Amino acid sequence: MTQQTTSRRDALKLLAGVPMLPLATGSAASFLFGTTSALAANASFVSASFSSMPAPSLADPAAMAVTTVGSRLTVTLSDKTTQTFDLAYQPFFITGDMVPNGKGGKILAGGYYDINNKPIMDTSVAGKERHFFSDAPDGMSLLKLANAKVPGVKGNALFAVVQFEYTSQDQKGTDTYGALPSPIAVLTLDQDPKTGKLSLVKYHNVDMSKVHGLWITCGASLTPWGTHLSSEEYEPDAQFLENTKYFKAFSKSTFGDETKANPYHYGHMPEITVHADGTGTAKKHYNLGRISHELAQVMPDERTLLMGDDATNSGLFMFVADKPRDISSGTLYVAKLGTGFALDPAAPGADLTWINLGHATSAEIEKLANSLKPSDILDAKKDDPNDSSYSKVFYNGAPNWIKVKPGMEKAAAFLETHRYAYLKGGSMGFSKMEGTTVNAKDKIAYSALQNIVDSMVKGGKGWNAESNIGFDKALTAGGIMEMKLVGGLRDTAGAAINSEWVPTHTKMMMIGEDIAADALGNLANPDKVGNPDNLKFSEKLRTLFIGEDSGYHVNNFLWAYNIDTKQLSRIMSIPAGGESTGLQAVDELNGWTYITSNFQHVGDWSKTLHAKVQPTLDPLVRANYKDRYGAAVGYLTAIQTSVKLAKA
Repeated sequence: MTQQTTSRRDALKLLAGVPMLPLATGSAASFLFGTTSALAANASFVSASFSSMPAPSLADPAAMAVTTVGSRLTVTLSDKTTQTFDLAYQPFFITGDMVPNGKGGKILAGGYYDINNKPIMDTSVAGKERHFFSDAPDGMSLLKLANAKVPGVKGNALFAVVQFEYTSQDQKGTDTYGALPSPIAVLTLDQDPKTGKLSLVKYHNVDMSKVHGLWITCGASLTPWGTHLSSEEYEPDAQFLENTKYFKAFSKSTFGDETKANPYHYGHMPEITVHADGTGTAKKHYNLGRISHELAQVMPDERTLLMGDDATNSGLFMFVADKPRDISSGTLYVAKLGTGFALDPAAPGADLTWINLGHATSAEIEKLANSLKPSDILDAKKDDPNDSSYSKVFYNGAPNWIKVKPGMEKAAAFLETHRYAYLKGGSMGFSKMEGTTVNAKDKIAYSALQNIVDSMVKGGKGWNAESNIGFDKALTAGGIMEMKLVGGLRDTAGAAINSEWVPTHTKMMMIGEDIAADALGNLANPDKVGNPDNLKFSEKLRTLFIGEDSGYHVNNFLWAYNIDTKQLSRIMSIPAGGESTGLQAVDELNGWTYITSNFQHVGDWSKTLHAKVQPTLDPLVRANYKDRYGAAVGYLTAIQTSVKLAKA
């Protein structure tokens, strides 16, 4: 299947796939898309802006059923000239494709493997047994290594690490979310030095046998030292494991035994190191809090991490490593909000203070995870014991009454982090805090709130006044909050926080808008961000890129928001029913610039949201994406033009 761009540019489709032009020519900072031309030495990059494409409609149903790009990038140069380039989408593969394994053979893209690296088979339909593959690629990191050498690469060797969050269903249609161990692959890419075009040369499945397998990997980021920082979200509730619907199935598919998986091995931070031969190895950090890790951002000091926490009754967590480029040891903090946090972006916002939850190494917490049972750490109850020795907390929207066992404070802090952070006074009242990124120049961090519901709304599920989060109404379309970063702060106990990148104040920066269903079925204003999820910031472009995970937009979108001009531009539309994932803004790799983007669970129809479009779009989506089992992994690029970018 050939990926399509918007139909109004059909004549240009054959030219799609020509990548982005150099960000720099020699030492001159510049940013361009297009052909092989380069900037004249005396014309450097000044600014860039994206046009906003219209949302696709049933007037062109084919455009709603593919990844559609109808936006442009305009570059302003120092000589006051401008250049404008059409954008396009280029996939590396559709999951379920057979792709090169670098050994002369083929491997299944997005395929699942057990703890012994044996393929996990879908046997749900007799006579149609097949290797399970994911329809949900998510976090991705594009990077380069010194001295990389992979057979088959003719130009420059680059690498992309891509993780697969889950697969939605088996061939019989049974829900399989979370029932399989998440795979992560290293892609070796051949970068054409003349055009920047990226071609897949090798697909390597990373061995997870030494990290107990991976549980629901979601968003990801590239560390300053060139590793892929993954995630494990929706940590299994060890205290009430019977409520974790898929955990037995996960254990069965991973270990061949539904009782073997240990819940304390999941909900942590995996890190993938890519090697010069296109292989990769994994380690899991157990000391960054066992929370619903969505996407962590390492600050420029290479020690401080801000972490998304995708849960009801979630918190804003920070980790400060003891040494740069090594997160295996450090201190975990949770934020306490002051008063003033409001839904209105014009409101002044709230100050943040930080509670020290403890210091630990990954090795010591892994040892605790291996040796302790849930009952060794906490006494937890769902019903009020009417005993003052218990404290009431909220966990995932429900009240619990807990008591930490004597001497188990460290174990509680790092293995029962949500409950312990609440107990220690953290503001555990956010709902679905997703991607986090940083604007280093202005020292501002951004975090996405996919939905502003439940524990963020007075009287909602899990709401607690102690969090100082209490909006008068819900906003299902969600929004993005910003945080001012400073140094020289102390925690609530008076101890110095050894970081210059600590959030000290937060407010809403941007919000969506709930609406009554429009003519297409949208339940959130399609001209505003709806349910933001992936966030990545480009320092060169001064642009915040925003990927949606919306159950309120018929098509999810990828947006570009210029933080200086305040211009919000829709730059790509995801196939209907799919989610925008895999976002990364790469300012420069060998002089070329890329925006990576994937999507997942295409055609995941909602009876209310998609009622008007499903009859028309379902057959198109099925034809495009392997009967809805496939999803794309790729990047945003440019359509070749006849415009010369160098001065004559």
